Amino acid sequence: MRFNRLALYGLLGIAALMILAPVFIMVSTSLKPMDEIRDGSIFALPVEPSFDAWREAWSGDCSQTAGGNCGGLSSSFLTSVKIVIPALFLSVGLGAVTGYALAAWKMRGVNLMFAALLVGMFIPPQVTLYPLIIMVRELGIFGSIPGLVLVHVIWGVAFTTMMFRNFFKTVPQDLLKAARIDGAGFWPLFWHVMLPISLPILGVAMILQFTYIWNDFLLGLTFGGRSGQPMTVALNNLVGSQFGEKEYNVDMAATMLTALPTLAVYLLSGRLFVRGIAAGAVKG
Repeated sequence: MRFNRLALYGLLGIAALMILAPVFIMVSTSLKPMDEIRDGSIFALPVEPSFDAWREAWSGDCSQTAGGNCGGLSSSFLTSVKIVIPALFLSVGLGAVTGYALAAWKMRGVNLMFAALLVGMFIPPQVTLYPLIIMVRELGIFGSIPGLVLVHVIWGVAFTTMMFRNFFKTVPQDLLKAARIDGAGFWPLFWHVMLPISLPILGVAMILQFTYIWNDFLLGLTFGGRSGQPMTVALNNLVGSQFGEKEYNVDMAATMLTALPTLAVYLLSGRLFVRGIAAGAVKG
């Protein structure tokens, strides 16, 4: 028994080390000046820690640019926020309604619709890029933030519908029958019965959707245009636009800045995420 416990702790320690080692290297490198990076070990702690690389990654180096665009991530951060907020609430809200309809209301072809939804979820985004480009272009919003928001909603609704449908399937049918006997229709039953008990899965859906939308690169690069480039695209441009000596400290700082919002969401809502998973997020 003691050996099993030690083996379990050993495996957990190895897993934690494998996950945290890259994070340590990124943070440590971002705090080093280039002289320390050139002359020292990648695992060495910074001798003279400095946040200069973080400031340059956020604001850019205006001495090497013209026209007021310093090449930092600050402007794209606001763009990512403008993309994430509407796409997040629309995809989760629509997914909650459609998942509720598929789970709680008897309709013709409901199982067929759910099967088609599952099949659609496994289609790679690259396969649907061209049809989506044509659709968004015909709507006149290609290369803009509204166009990118629409694409994220289209992709997100399928995933959130599956999550809410699986959760609502676990609700006792007697509860739904009692509400219908009391005269509750489609919307009263959703607002006053189903939505209040779905807070755990609602939190999970919002966390996962936020992570997916914020970390997306392909859709942002394809549909964002010049005015709607999210932070991930700006990070790629920043890392790939350097000439001369590679500034690894700036690259690491920019990567950490891009990842901080998702890390903050998980750290602040980790308990809610676990509760939602245990409450039925992956059941059905």
